[in-house]
Amino acid sequence: MTDLDGNSLTREVIDRFADTGDPRLKAVIASLVRHLHGFVQDVELTVEEWGAALEFLARAGRACTEGRQEFVLLSDVLGVTMLVDSINHPTAGGTTETAPPGPFHAADAPELPLGADMARGQPGERLHVEGSVSSGDGRPLANAVVDVWQADENGYYDMQRPELTEPTLRARFRADGRGRFAFRSILPSHYPIPAGGPVGELLNATGRHPFRPAHIHFRIAAEGYETLVTQLFPADGPYLADDAAFGVKPSLVVACPQGAPGDAPDGSAGPWRRLAYDFVLKAQASASSVQKGAGRHVCGEGTSAGEVVLGHAHMPTIVGLADKNHADESTQVDQARENDIRG
Repeated sequence: MTDLDGNSLTREVIDRFADTGDPRLKAVIASLVRHLHGFVQDVELTVEEWGAALEFLARAGRACTEGRQEFVLLSDVLGVTMLVDSINHPTAGGTTETAPPGPFHAADAPELPLGADMARGQPGERLHVEGSVSSGDGRPLANAVVDVWQADENGYYDMQRPELTEPTLRARFRADGRGRFAFRSILPSHYPIPAGGPVGELLNATGRHPFRPAHIHFRIAAEGYETLVTQLFPADGPYLADDAAFGVKPSLVVACPQGAPGDAPDGSAGPWRRLAYDFVLKAQASASSVQKGAGRHVCGEGTSAGEVVLGHAHMPTIVGLADKNHADESTQVDQARENDIRG
């Protein structure tokens, strides 16, 4: 029996995993033990603090439901989600930066013609979106599939509104022969991540707010290229500098200037805005890399471990409802529902 001190204990724990068959798992566990033990030693963690940490994790587990993943929220607010996304999706050659997909991508979103209105009459400030899809060397990617989804003017996705009977503020478009696409929508709103559980308590205890800035999700696929999952953020919205989920990258912040009344591309009258962005996709490195990234599906707030695929028919069962009055942001946070999920 060895008399273990701090350093020898760390080595002993790592040695107990020496027979791990999977080399990657063995390396990850060893690094985890070293860093965890180093953290405990660095802050000189007390018994009471460690007990509180274990209780926090236990309560986070109890807060998880089919429609809410508290540990994914914890990953988001600690910046781990974005760190994993950045490590696994490095940009190169001017390709568009990625952002996590969130939980509201629907595999069965309707394909609409270019120029169509995916808002389906929902109230809000009208937004004309246009853009292009090209390769890193500037070649247009004809027929690229552009999936788009966003929240409404109150910060809710269609899946959180069971009174809606059809997909709203989400659609799939196909780029034309020049790799260009356009559609109509409304300006999205900022909103809070769920703040009614342990993660919300952590934010309150550390003086942080739970809000994400307004954004529009994009998932763009073209044969021979890595599928791009990202978000665009209107430049004049709040919380760009302190997104609760750390999802904002400067290259993804876009101006949405006011258009002249009556000069909208669809010919309609009234005020409107324009959002224009050119997406650049990264070529697939090899067939093996395509296989490695295929078929990953995780349901959570902002996870980048894979794509989230939710059938629109499941809308009424995904989340509970709460007061939809978002005019007073403090009321919005206080009334955050236990079973809400945000992306």
